[in-house]
Formats: sequence, structure tokens, C-alpha cells
Amino acid sequence: MSLDYAILVRNKTRLEQLMERFNTKAQAKFYIESVGGEFAEYEAENARFQESFSLVQRRLSSVIKNKVVERAYLPSFLFNHKQLVVVVGQDGLVANTAKYVGGIPIIAVNPDQERNDGVLLPFTPQDFLPAVERVMAERFRVREATLAEARLHDGQRLLAFNDLFIGAASHVSARYHIVYQEEQEQHSSSGIIVSTKSGSTGWLSSVFNMTAGMSRFLDDSEETLPRPVLTEEELMFVVREPFQSKRTQAGLTAGLLDTTTPLRVESMMPMNGVIFSDGVETDFLQFNSGAIATIGVAPEKARLVLKG
Repeated sequence: MSLDYAILVRNKTRLEQLMERFNTKAQAKFYIESVGGEFAEYEAENARFQESFSLVQRRLSSVIKNKVVERAYLPSFLFNHKQLVVVVGQDGLVANTAKYVGGIPIIAVNPDQERNDGVLLPFTPQDFLPAVERVMAERFRVREATLAEARLHDGQRLLAFNDLFIGAASHVSARYHIVYQEEQEQHSSSGIIVSTKSGSTGWLSSVFNMTAGMSRFLDDSEETLPRPVLTEEELMFVVREPFQSKRTQAGLTAGLLDTTTPLRVESMMPMNGVIFSDGVETDFLQFNSGAIATIGVAPEKARLVLKG
């Protein structure tokens, strides 16, 4: 595969973010220690990341030209298929990157195996380079992950690797009309979560933890509630805290979506309605009164390069 260059995606460390907030490292240290925090942990975390990122960049430069893109600029960066993407960071950064790259292979590097779970990060700074060479030679294997899509009536769309949130930007109730298969209701709730298989162990699992905890409390039972096992081509939606009243219902609270079964949501919020993905509230679609969103499986997939 003839590639022009590689894109190195990274995020600011917690120390770098603190220094932006407080202007200097000394002021950041004073603030953290004044509230009883351990500033040494921020320094150690930053030092490990900088060391790992520098090693990745040096090794990558030996085989292909590259440029660095910060996570904040992903929504506006123009990716193309003459590039490959190397993500260096936490699992969440892989999820945030996947929805913008349009099927470009992603090589995900864990810069700190002691601190990062690395579920989506199969490579280390020491062993990622052969994967780059395999991609360049077109001899690589990928895991294709389904993305969720929210498409508005005016053509705007947003993708999600883990989950979509449809609701209000604040803690007020979200008001909307929901249609699923042959059912439809008026809702007042804390919003809707739509999860992919990749994201089903994240935000969605917390909903089941809450449900299981309430069940144990009310029934005094240790019985384990079943959890959904999604296929790669399925999404699951869950309505958070639906409120039942004279004007709103609470019967349509969960369901499975696939390529032929979407979810349709019409906003009834005059302002502050939003749709955002993967926990990034700053990258969102406005979802105010009159907006209609169709939620389903996206036509494109994320392509995560595997080892070997």
C-alpha cells in the first residue's frame, strides 16, 4: 500500500492540562497539593507518556513520514486513505479516533501498561513497528468494529464507537417522541443511551448495575440478572429514568437495533437538546424542537489492526 504519511494521534496528559489551566507547573503543583492531592503521580504519569510517545515517534519516523494530531482537532482534521493512523493513549482515545478516520487502519499503542487497561491497545512502543510495516505491505489483519450512527433530518450525522447519548445538555429532563418498531411514546427522561457491542461493557453496563442493585434491594435476592450479549451488527438502546405522567409514558425503555431496525427520535426540547458520542460533550449535534434523529448501525466500520 502506497502511503503518504502516518498520523500520530495523542491527547494531552493530565499534567499538561493542569499547566494550561494554571499557567505554570509550580502553580499546578501548589493547587493539587493544597487540596491534598499527590502531584508526584501526575508527574510520573506524564513522564511515562512523554517517554513512550517520543519512542513511538522516533521509531515511526524510521519507516514513514508522520505528523501529530491532538485529540481536540480530530473532528476537523481531513483524513484520507493514503494515510495510516497510530493512536498513542488510553482506550477512550481509540474510540474517539475511530469515528473520524473513515475506515483507515488504526494501530493502537498503549504508552503506559501499568495505568491503562489496554482493551483496545494491543501494541506497545516496543512492538508496534512491525504492524506499521505490515499495513504498508498490505499484509495485516484487522478487527472490524460496528459504529452507531445518529442522522438528523437535515443530513447532519454523528458516529460513535462506544455509545451515543440523546437528551438534554444539562440535568433537566429530556422531552422527545420515540418510535421503535410498531411502538411509539412521549417521553420525559434523563436521555437515551445507544450502545455498540464495543461499548456494551462501559456506560450501558452501569445501567444494568443500577438495575441489578435495585432488584437485589427490593427482592432481597442474590439472583444475577441477565445481561445482553450483542452481536457485532447490533446496537442496544436504553432509556434512562423515564418518568410516567398524564402526558408521558414509560413502557418503551429498551430494544435492539440493527441494519433494518432503527430508532426514531423527535425532539420536543425548545433548547439545550443534544446528541453526543463516546462521552465527548464538546462534539455534538444540536437536537432541539423539530429535529428528528434516526439512530442505527453506520455503513462504515472501524478497522483496528491486530497483532500477528
